[in-house]
Amino acid sequence: MRRPIAVAKSHSRLLRAGIVLAASLLLPSLAAAPASAAGDDGPSVRGTASMGGGVLAHEGERDRPAAGTRVAQTEGVDVSSHQGNVAWPTLWNSGVKWAYVKATEGTSYRNPYYAQQYNGSYDVGMIRGAYHFATPDTAGGAAQADYFVDNGGGWSKDGRTLPGVLDIEYNPYGATCYGRTTGQMVDWIRAFLDRYKARTGRDAVIYTSTNWWQQCTGDYSGFGDKNPLWIARYASTVGPLPAGWSFHTMWQYTSSGPTVGDHDRFNGALDRVVQLANG
Repeated sequence: MRRPIAVAKSHSRLLRAGIVLAASLLLPSLAAAPASAAGDDGPSVRGTASMGGGVLAHEGERDRPAAGTRVAQTEGVDVSSHQGNVAWPTLWNSGVKWAYVKATEGTSYRNPYYAQQYNGSYDVGMIRGAYHFATPDTAGGAAQADYFVDNGGGWSKDGRTLPGVLDIEYNPYGATCYGRTTGQMVDWIRAFLDRYKARTGRDAVIYTSTNWWQQCTGDYSGFGDKNPLWIARYASTVGPLPAGWSFHTMWQYTSSGPTVGDHDRFNGALDRVVQLANG
């Protein structure tokens, strides 16, 4: 009976050695595999957010406007580092006449493609501006407005530069409302807008979705008399607006427009775009 026991022990040792060898071969490949992003729910790295990303994730895309609704509206586009070097002549030839480019996020991120996108849109004839992706959980509103103005978010009355945009929407990195109460959120937004106005002389545009605004500001109505509204809703109509605004200035109607970037419509003909640029 001793011989079978010895054979069994020998077989067990060989099996364990095989398992160890297989693990040693597998571990390096696992270590080399890139870590996944924050699932499929959004970006995991600060700075990687873009206008409308949270709107698409939380509200989805229902439909697009009918072609006949383009009367007295001017096609636009918004881009970020996700689009890289943009083929601006192609967009211009497709009918896009205005653009917004992500300049900054928080107080530490600058779009590495900003110069190509901001200057390139201008060079083909577009009226363009810059936007700031707000992260109220990382720094105060005034500090982020300063960072924005200091890194591409300024304004000049040349007929081709649109006022800066405060992109305030779903938090792609955590709690929807950035851990702030509705009152705190309103105070943060006001601090940003006040500092931007003091630095540039212009009232910033507010980009948001009605659902987010109602949830995170308590549907505050105090900014509609000064700050133009850029509404985000991927559907066949603009839908209900946040409190305080009786009309929208711009509408981001799709997150996957033709050629590149999110596509938008200005609520008026091209001369109205020029009017907004001039203040």
